[in-house]
Amino acid sequence: MKITCFIPCGSEKETISTVRELRQSELVAKIYLTGSDKQPFAIEGAEWLNSGTLTSGATIQSIALMSLTEYTLIYTRHSPLKLVQYALERFIRVAEDTGSGLVYSNYLAVKAGVLTSHPVIDYQEGSLRDDFNFGSLLFYRTATLKVAAETVGSELLHSGLYALRLTASLVAPIIRIPENLYTEEESDLRLSGEKIFDYVDPKNRAVQIEMEAVCTQFLKSAGAWLSPEFKAVEFDKENFPVEASVIIPVKNRVRTIEDAIQSVLSQKTNFTFNLIIADNYSNDGTTELIEKYAERDSRLIHLIPERKDLGIGGCWNAAADHPNCGKFAVQLDSDDLYLDDTTLQQVVDTFYREKCAMVVGSYRMVNFALEEIPPGVIDHKEWTPENGRNNALRINGLGAPRAFYTPVLRCIKVPNVNYGEDYALGLAISRHYQIGRIYNPVYLCRRWDDNSDASLSVEVMNGHNLYKDRIRTIEFLARKRMNEKM
Repeated sequence: MKITCFIPCGSEKETISTVRELRQSELVAKIYLTGSDKQPFAIEGAEWLNSGTLTSGATIQSIALMSLTEYTLIYTRHSPLKLVQYALERFIRVAEDTGSGLVYSNYLAVKAGVLTSHPVIDYQEGSLRDDFNFGSLLFYRTATLKVAAETVGSELLHSGLYALRLTASLVAPIIRIPENLYTEEESDLRLSGEKIFDYVDPKNRAVQIEMEAVCTQFLKSAGAWLSPEFKAVEFDKENFPVEASVIIPVKNRVRTIEDAIQSVLSQKTNFTFNLIIADNYSNDGTTELIEKYAERDSRLIHLIPERKDLGIGGCWNAAADHPNCGKFAVQLDSDDLYLDDTTLQQVVDTFYREKCAMVVGSYRMVNFALEEIPPGVIDHKEWTPENGRNNALRINGLGAPRAFYTPVLRCIKVPNVNYGEDYALGLAISRHYQIGRIYNPVYLCRRWDDNSDASLSVEVMNGHNLYKDRIRTIEFLARKRMNEKM
């Protein structure tokens, strides 16, 4: 069994180090350096492949053409690669034993000079997000790579690798080896809370649009794409005590809940509304603060659930099932605020104007003092009525604030978890119903040290990503089944 290796050309020192590392194995037949400019320097034991960046469709097609061995290794970083003992042998053995088309593994990461283990998660049918972390070493069966590369357009600038692995997943299994098989330098040392909005940063919009087109084509090939045909929503079939209810699930947010309450009670609308706070047994003074406002304003309903096993999703269900819940249930997190006193009116108006079962707004990122911070306004402009619900399977969230037509919310229910519950609900709703959008900011998303996702360990982040991938898998399979029945 032989391997052809493709690595991006970095600095001369880095590239020489990686080439020498690979050349130590007798399994390596050829090494190609990829780049979009003229070869900057010659390296013994490596050939130049002038095809563009490693993420371009043209490069993927060149890789498929030039690899003539049983396996193809693609290394995606410029930093030096260090393989563990018999790593390449292990990749080959697992690929042979499983018949997989792509194998990847856990790895060791050097962060600020410290070596730490970096586990990755298993690939599944719903692992459709373009930032899925395979690590930097992709080990392809060349036959799978060549078949998959036939669908990768040469015009792609950013999504060649993404398109390749999506199609590869339809050709053969993708397998993770739960062992650290190499070491890489970790260049992005930001906290988890600073990374989670990269995919919606406006400066990355061109990349996101291209990724959406690739994912849409994949969904069509896989039988999970949905045409823009939606169930009708009838808003006059039931009677409700008020037109809208703002729902805030909260536990121990004494520093921020007062701002949230005032933000809601100051709304100016041409309809009646109330505020339902599902207080999940706070013990830091939050409960007493809510009670103070409830005594002053009858619009505030202080709900302490009977059950003590509820997460955020369970608190949402308890509030939505409350007899005083309005026709529309509108989200506000206990950390956040509405932008001004028109937010609730804009949300309800959108329901009627777009005849939808869910509305998603746009928000501005702010610090604790409510000062704007990068990336600024998050508007999900890539969402379109024609393709939004398909693209929702690729991205990691739908935006905020989120609002729901209460009968649909009560029918589908919210998963009783503390992370990803809103995304799961939105995907399920979008399978059948139109989701309305507000593209001007109506919400302030406050980022501070006590945010639940401000600084998460690799293991916790993996758990979150695994759950969202599972939610996508469920939705992916549900849509395939729905299409098969049509």
